[in-house]
Amino acid sequence: MFGMSHETFLLLDAVVTVIGLIVLITKFKLHPFIALTIAAAFLGLTSGMPIDTIIKAFQDGFGGVLGFVGIILALGTMLGKMMAESGGADQIAQTLIRAFGKDKVQWAMMFAAFLVGIPLFFEIGFVLLIPLVFIVARRTGVSIIKIGIPLLAGLSAVHGLVPPHPGPLLAIGVFGADIGKTILYGLIVALPTAIIAGPIFGTFIAKHIPGHPNQELVDQLARETDSADLPSFNITLITVLSPVFLMLLKTFADVALPEGNFFRTFMDLVGHPISALLLALLLSLYTFGYKQGIGSSQMLKWLDASLAPTAAIILIIGAGGGFKQMLVTSGVGDVIGHMAVSAQISPILLAWLVAAVIRIATGSATVATITGAGIVVPVVGMIPGVNRELLVLATGAGSLILSHVNDAGFWLVKQYFNMTVAETFKTWTAMETILSVVALIFILLLSLVV
Repeated sequence: MFGMSHETFLLLDAVVTVIGLIVLITKFKLHPFIALTIAAAFLGLTSGMPIDTIIKAFQDGFGGVLGFVGIILALGTMLGKMMAESGGADQIAQTLIRAFGKDKVQWAMMFAAFLVGIPLFFEIGFVLLIPLVFIVARRTGVSIIKIGIPLLAGLSAVHGLVPPHPGPLLAIGVFGADIGKTILYGLIVALPTAIIAGPIFGTFIAKHIPGHPNQELVDQLARETDSADLPSFNITLITVLSPVFLMLLKTFADVALPEGNFFRTFMDLVGHPISALLLALLLSLYTFGYKQGIGSSQMLKWLDASLAPTAAIILIIGAGGGFKQMLVTSGVGDVIGHMAVSAQISPILLAWLVAAVIRIATGSATVATITGAGIVVPVVGMIPGVNRELLVLATGAGSLILSHVNDAGFWLVKQYFNMTVAETFKTWTAMETILSVVALIFILLLSLVV
């Protein structure tokens, strides 16, 4: 077509489609769900696919993603809501602050965010923990930036790298990775990455930008909680980390025990992400609910309220799955895969680069993850020995880079920390970029031994 080979045309078609997707989201402010749906239809039509094949591919991609991720998001969100409303998150933060002391309070905030962030969306974890930043800053006299950047790093690291967050879960589904191994590798990478981008970078940048919190926000949010009314630290930790423990145990059972073994079969059931989160949610109804004297009607209200904010992200994820399937069905993915093999680009580096470019352009980590994974997935079948779990982490790491003015998180941080745009670039944007690059380095190092 137009004097080009079919492969060259498909590649150009994909480039034009992705650029169009970026323009629709950034220039025309179109909702990502609508933009992804339009992009998928455009790619299918221009690549010469029959109409019925286009519709089927989009439906299969949409349903295939949401059949798993949609359930996980609902259960994880409800678990996070129970922890937030019961005061479990407050308990984790306060216990760590007492353990670390005022001199190392930035480390306490990072670890608190790291633990609290495992079952929570970044935005929910941020809104939940930001009052603690104000309270601790007021109690200790420590710079709000020195305390706040480690908190942001802890939340962001688990958001991008550790299931059951939507980004890693999406990539796990696309690449066919093992969730237990991904959690294990994700934690190995995320913790040192959060330490470098959080307490270490935060201590450095606070010397140059100490920050001055908005007094109205401080007065409104910095209310101290009666610790006697909170769930205990041990109970909170067991409840929040139980799904992670069950999923890891399933992976270890699959590796250590023969097929058909009763315990391995049992762990395949209870260690599946859906089962593990459901069991953790049921446990939370007791530990965060009945044990705290909270009635069934109140818990029902919390659970109902928790699902409303996830509607938009579920639609985006579904449309992203449809777009990914269009890349595969049209043959674009195979062309990109052959190119990567010919150019001898490391699949891990390729996954990081593609996700990073889309993240910078669209401002959406979710769009970057699902689109990047869809573009890179054909490489998995062409290069033997590619570690699928590390591809998941590389895509997640790329989706964190260089948050700027097209990212809602940029403005969220700017307003709460009362910074100028330039100061937000020097703190939040720099921290996110450090997270992304340092995570990539750790992932590449990990690839040498796993």
